[in-house]
Amino acid sequence: MPNNRNTHPDANEQEGLFAAVDALLEEVAQDPLPHPDERKRLREAAGLSQDQIAKALTVRRETVTSWETGRTSPRPPKRAAYARLLEGLSTLHPVNGVNAVNATAPQPPMPTPMAHAESTALPTPAPETPAPVAQPEPPTPHPGSGAEPQFREGTGSGTAPQAPTRTRPAPPTPHRSPGPKSQPPTPTTPPAGNGPLAVLDGAGHAHTTGGLILDHPTTGGLPSLISWALGPAADLRSPRLHRNGKDGDPLLVLTPAATEALGLPLTLEDRRALRLPDNHPTLKQLAKSKWQLTRRGFGPWARVYRPATPTTGRQCVQLAVLPWGALDPRAWGEDTADLPAPELAELLSTYASRVLTPRGSTAVTGLELMTALRPPTRAARNAETNTWESAPVPGSLTRPVDPAPPEAPDEHPVVASLYPRSHQRTPDQVLDEEAYDWIRDPELLTDEECTRTHAVGIDVNMAFAAAANRLTVGLGPATHTKSPRFDPTAPGCWLADLSSISLDPRLPSPFTPHGKPPTGPAWYATPTLAYAQELGHEVHPTEAWLRPECGPYLDAWYTRLRDAYMATMADLGVTSAMPEPEFLKAMTTHKQDAPIPTAVLSAIKSTVKGGIGKLRERPQGAGYRPGERWPALERPTWRPDIRAAVISTARVNMHRKMNKLATTAGLYPIAVLSDCAVYLSDGPGPLDFLPRTPDGKPLPGGFRLGVSPGMVKHEGTQPLLWAVGMLDEGLNPARHIKGHDAAADGE
Repeated sequence: MPNNRNTHPDANEQEGLFAAVDALLEEVAQDPLPHPDERKRLREAAGLSQDQIAKALTVRRETVTSWETGRTSPRPPKRAAYARLLEGLSTLHPVNGVNAVNATAPQPPMPTPMAHAESTALPTPAPETPAPVAQPEPPTPHPGSGAEPQFREGTGSGTAPQAPTRTRPAPPTPHRSPGPKSQPPTPTTPPAGNGPLAVLDGAGHAHTTGGLILDHPTTGGLPSLISWALGPAADLRSPRLHRNGKDGDPLLVLTPAATEALGLPLTLEDRRALRLPDNHPTLKQLAKSKWQLTRRGFGPWARVYRPATPTTGRQCVQLAVLPWGALDPRAWGEDTADLPAPELAELLSTYASRVLTPRGSTAVTGLELMTALRPPTRAARNAETNTWESAPVPGSLTRPVDPAPPEAPDEHPVVASLYPRSHQRTPDQVLDEEAYDWIRDPELLTDEECTRTHAVGIDVNMAFAAAANRLTVGLGPATHTKSPRFDPTAPGCWLADLSSISLDPRLPSPFTPHGKPPTGPAWYATPTLAYAQELGHEVHPTEAWLRPECGPYLDAWYTRLRDAYMATMADLGVTSAMPEPEFLKAMTTHKQDAPIPTAVLSAIKSTVKGGIGKLRERPQGAGYRPGERWPALERPTWRPDIRAAVISTARVNMHRKMNKLATTAGLYPIAVLSDCAVYLSDGPGPLDFLPRTPDGKPLPGGFRLGVSPGMVKHEGTQPLLWAVGMLDEGLNPARHIKGHDAAADGE
């Protein structure tokens, strides 16, 4: 009897059609790519050639051409890498300030006014803590859609007539040819207007971006000023950094003269809480006009807002009161707060355009920048109810999670539930990933080293930012595992015994911040244990707390801060194209007669370190009791595990370079402090001791002089006898190699 199973031609054809459809569905489910025209625009905007893209992705140039013309589409695993490249380029080169990687995706319409009001309700942050992330506003509608503007209105009671405003003429709108018919219109962000902030000089003038001076109301007190800042006369705007984020709030910076003109004291009487008393006339005036304050009250950084309504949307203005210490001199420089209003406006506007409009200390701003670049939620349509609702953004921190017990600081409730209050945790109970503070035993100095004449310090540029680049970190909660097999790609912490590993005592141990070898089992972040494996040692963890949900959360944060740093260094005359001798010479004079770029540079560096530090913010205030929760724990960005991973990576990066110099050139440091290493040299500069290849190039894998993050600069030089004397006294020469305490500079 003949077998007639699936032998009919129609059956074969149908199977082929199903296979083709399955292939299409599989392709759609893969990493989203922008329209081919947008792929080309991003490459050209970044100044990259097709050959460079092809080399990076290990494909032929003709393949890249096909991707940009739409003839072919990349397949895995190239597709994911290409999508990541385009996403990074779209962050650097957005269309009208909006990330364009997903420009081909149709944009949802604005929700109903009530839904909009709920999504823009202002949170109430704790003192010196970034506000908990509110629900995101839906993507901005396309111009001409008839949707209501988000928060340009809002002049309630207390509004004074607007004074005449001096503005620049608007530039002509460039002609843009229409894109392909198949590409939906990309949402656009409004132009920057008069900038994100204004510095008030006390004489009725508000200094904004580009030297523009606006007239603002001088009667009606603070309520009138706030209404003016939110209105079209001021036109203060701070566009979002991510398509799913929120536009920033206007910032008003009050000089001492402006502070007095508004009836505010020049000095806060409450030096502990740093806030106005609740019965101050200004606060009563604000309350009468139905303006509210966040939980931090009215201090050096104050947020004044009205709850969102269906008609007004979000209304919020931030104030920075300079005489109350809003600009910390350790972050911004000693004389920044005393700059004239026009120069201060230039400084803060430059920082805002390159980093973010300040929202508190540079540490708070560094943390807020993470959220601005990777918002936790987005607007998504519910297929069942056909309504818009909040949905998580893949790759973001979307909710607060408790740390694993080893990751938690001593004050955390997790620790209080495990140990009595007086208990001092041992290395096998707590994760101790901190920066280096190590000196070599002076008895280990060799006779040859003692014949050298100088101690030279070299410092890694933006070490913590460089460590955050391409670092995979946990996004969700940790899970406990017994007797795990070590996986260097799994973020988390591991309990392992590395005390049997023998290393050269002239180098600090890469496993401890004090540089001494571990004495028994201890908890280590993944980068530390991975480095032990890289050095050729077997690692056998006995238990681990791992985070299966993970991703490169800090990549966009690193990229923006790197670009801000490089642009500011270029303002100071230091570029990546400089030869090493020219670079060293430029670094000796780059801060002379350049107070504004110098202050911006200091603030950028402080933003990096402070932002990483805020990931493990400790409790504040005299009323706190150990074991209680504190407000910082309620935000998604309270993540001590991410801080530990960054610091671990920075320390490992430092040791890897020092180990390269030791094994290749026989050079050993005498001291290390965080990102600064001190070597003995026959000359006063880094070029006198840094090894070279036979063709005169820097040693691969070692320290390289240059301006880019991860490269090094000259930190300082002192005589040999000075350095040996410091070692004999048990002091760290790296801390004082500049001639003073580097910690006093926040370094």
